[in-house]
Amino acid sequence: YSFPDGFEVYVSSVTGEVVQASTTSSRIWAYLGPIPHWLYFTPLRIHGQQWSSLVIWLSGIGTVASLLGILVGIWMYSPRKTYLNAGQPSSIPYTGQKRWHTVFGLFFGAMACTWAFSGMLSMDPFPMNARSDADAATGLARISNALRQDRGEIAVFAGKHPQEALRSAGNAGLNEGVKELELSTIAGEPLYVAASTDRDSLFIPVNGSPFRAFDAERLVQIMKRAASPTELDIRELTEYDAYYLDRHREKPLPVLLVTEKGSDAARYYVDPKTARIVGSYNSGQWMSRWLYHGLHSWNFPWLYNHRPLWDIVVIALMLGGSSLCVTSIILTWQVLQRKVAGRA
Repeated sequence: YSFPDGFEVYVSSVTGEVVQASTTSSRIWAYLGPIPHWLYFTPLRIHGQQWSSLVIWLSGIGTVASLLGILVGIWMYSPRKTYLNAGQPSSIPYTGQKRWHTVFGLFFGAMACTWAFSGMLSMDPFPMNARSDADAATGLARISNALRQDRGEIAVFAGKHPQEALRSAGNAGLNEGVKELELSTIAGEPLYVAASTDRDSLFIPVNGSPFRAFDAERLVQIMKRAASPTELDIRELTEYDAYYLDRHREKPLPVLLVTEKGSDAARYYVDPKTARIVGSYNSGQWMSRWLYHGLHSWNFPWLYNHRPLWDIVVIALMLGGSSLCVTSIILTWQVLQRKVAGRA
């Protein structure tokens, strides 16, 4: 649906929910950012397999080309300044744009290479550890279902009508009013979950008084029973860690970190305020975490947790990589001009 002011929404014909919304401004920025970045052009994107193969091959070629450029730059670089440039000793045998390209390549070539390589990894070109993923998914589902099930028999809610639950939410002072009312079951207990427009939430038991968050110890006991006979280590996190992080700091804190006793190959992060698993990690995701997100976005804990240092470093690297790309385009254009002129 399009509105006169340029606002557009996509509404699911199955659920009636708005699944995406955009403005004129956001669409312009999309054409300058994610669309060329991911080659999200409609004629190509509608052919999923061909689009995926093209992105993988282009990023693979970019990785190899960057690596070759680094090797050539290092091979030609002379620490003893054996070259001459305008009659002066020089470490680089080139002049003009080629010299600038070499300088930028020596400083930013490794970043360009790892950026292209990590971008390729986002397309999952290599088979991952399917078994560890399956085991982690089983454990995740078992704990998640034990904590909270958002499907059940309507009859168990007969003790408290939804209108009464809404009145209870209002009396409990839920901010901004109720936007959504869920019928849920937590540890076998039927209750309503009222959510407001500012992400505030409230639990309203069918038999009992409303409350804001579950007791952490109660959640611990529920998860340990669900995981039995596997023993769990459960501790509270008040800060983001290497596998649960958010640049905008919108993910909930504190959370409960759940791991198997003696191993952290699978990690689950439970929000005690909503009794939901809000994050997870397993050993099969190592490549995605460190070689993709780490190299592509530089979200290493020693840097990511220190802002604006992270912003300064990333922007500086992007400017250096952009300069490297610009000199590449200029050199390519010069070569093409010479070839066309030669044929003419």
